[in-house]
Amino acid sequence: MNELPTIHQLECFIIYGRIKNFSLAAQEANITQSAFSVQMKKLEEAIGVTLIRRSTRGSDLTEAGMAFLAKAQICVEQLREAVAEVQESAKRTPVELDVAVLRSLGDVHMNRHVSYFQKQNEKICLNVFEMEEDEIRCGLLEDRIDVASLYRLDDKGFNGWECVHFSDDDIVFYAPCLAHVESAAARSWVAQQPHVFYPVRSSMNRVYERYFGEEKPVVVARLSTPYAMVHFCRENTAGALLPRRFVEALGITDGFSSLAPALALDAVLVYKRDNPRLQYIRTYVEHVRQIYRENPRSQAGEAVHPEK
Repeated sequence: MNELPTIHQLECFIIYGRIKNFSLAAQEANITQSAFSVQMKKLEEAIGVTLIRRSTRGSDLTEAGMAFLAKAQICVEQLREAVAEVQESAKRTPVELDVAVLRSLGDVHMNRHVSYFQKQNEKICLNVFEMEEDEIRCGLLEDRIDVASLYRLDDKGFNGWECVHFSDDDIVFYAPCLAHVESAAARSWVAQQPHVFYPVRSSMNRVYERYFGEEKPVVVARLSTPYAMVHFCRENTAGALLPRRFVEALGITDGFSSLAPALALDAVLVYKRDNPRLQYIRTYVEHVRQIYRENPRSQAGEAVHPEK
């Protein structure tokens, strides 16, 4: 019987299959380029098939290499899941998932998620953190965060990660101390009102600035959380752009208007595909998606998406 490839060889091959560059793949695998090349040669010798086409102009996967890559990814992922499952079962303790929530998203539904896993799925325990977008990206990259709830404002930083849509968030103008229209507030009118924005470096400010374009709202306060914004707007003649589902989850039924044109943000869950707790992450992701499938909100009118 031929010798089977090692797990290290398969992991290096998977990295190469994603990057298609020996030097960069070696850096990610944290070994020298020569050592990486040796591992790929040994893998091909063990299988007896050429997986990587090499030339003076570079390298790429052969047809057999592409077919083997798909199967290798499945095998390594299943092995990681099996190891994690056996380890956690032996511990007889819940798997802890570190969940990050974009601070400006104001996900008041997290209480509901935590309660669900306490009562319905005791194998999973959620640790919830509120973070800014840059903190979330670093946390995912450094494996300090397992899964994050945030807005997909662009595609930067998501390469190699799973990005699952769960909600189209309608943004409303919350201004209970300002006189405003009942149904939809025109962008030009909203731009003329005093605003509460996030701190200068917040990614959400860029979204709102793109929405208003050349019309620059007057910013009277900068606050770090949507909860603080709601409190400020209740006490002052100013308004804030907030997710409708956040406002309604707080039990607020008036004092806000839809925008015309509408502003919709793509709420997503992001996680690494090679996380050893992948099966538990997917359980959490499916739970969140199920909640929003059961409570869909249709968007009226033509929405403006920030990435367009």
